[in-house]
Amino acid sequence: MTDFTTVTESPDARATAEQMSILYTRYHLARCYARDEDVLEVACGVGVGLGYLASVARYVVGSDIDEKNCRLAASIYRGRPNILIQEVDAQRLPFADASFGLAILFEAMYYLPDPRTFVSEVSRVLKPGGRLLISSVNCEWSGFNASPMSTKYYSATELLNLLREQSFQVDMFAAFPESDEGILRVVIRYIKRLAVALHLIPRTMKGKELLKRLFYGRLTPLPRELRENAALVAPLIPLREISDLSKCKMIYAIAEIQ
Repeated sequence: MTDFTTVTESPDARATAEQMSILYTRYHLARCYARDEDVLEVACGVGVGLGYLASVARYVVGSDIDEKNCRLAASIYRGRPNILIQEVDAQRLPFADASFGLAILFEAMYYLPDPRTFVSEVSRVLKPGGRLLISSVNCEWSGFNASPMSTKYYSATELLNLLREQSFQVDMFAAFPESDEGILRVVIRYIKRLAVALHLIPRTMKGKELLKRLFYGRLTPLPRELRENAALVAPLIPLREISDLSKCKMIYAIAEIQ
């Protein structure tokens, strides 16, 4: 079994303000759809967002294929009656048909050996009218750097088509556009692109911290559990309103099963 802990956002890691905003933005989006629903998070890692969702959801299942991640998440949420942690393969969901009103997969699509099977499984376990939310780094972003453990990154168009194949009605968004303001931002961006091209980016979350500290200054420890107003919420921009997607770092799909 592959060890995903090295690429998991965990409480012992430190993050930039933008990284915190990316994290909080996706769970804030999910929380908007989670109220009074049974929620499934696939590839939840150590479960940073589970408690935040459970504060409005009826029930939350956090699932991950990595046993270490599940063990840590279970220790964080021990005694929380509406949160269940379960070791699960995303492509073989052990849940009955029409079990959930909301399913989410954040920053993990590109680790799945067969995303098409995952989407099929999610369409099965969602209730009619249920939603699947997906967030992913935009592989068309000019500063894109693939994770060493990834299998395939889907572009916004590829993700849209994949979801439509399984009878989802899909709205696509992007967020976190690059800013051209300030010479320092421009210099940092070109240094990062050079480092990516020369394969100098560390392979683990821990290894990347030194570079973040060098370029962005003080880092903030990631929380064990997200709280209200943990970071800024970025606006999601409909893809139809974006003229140059290569400037946006993140893409999002809000898919409703028909």
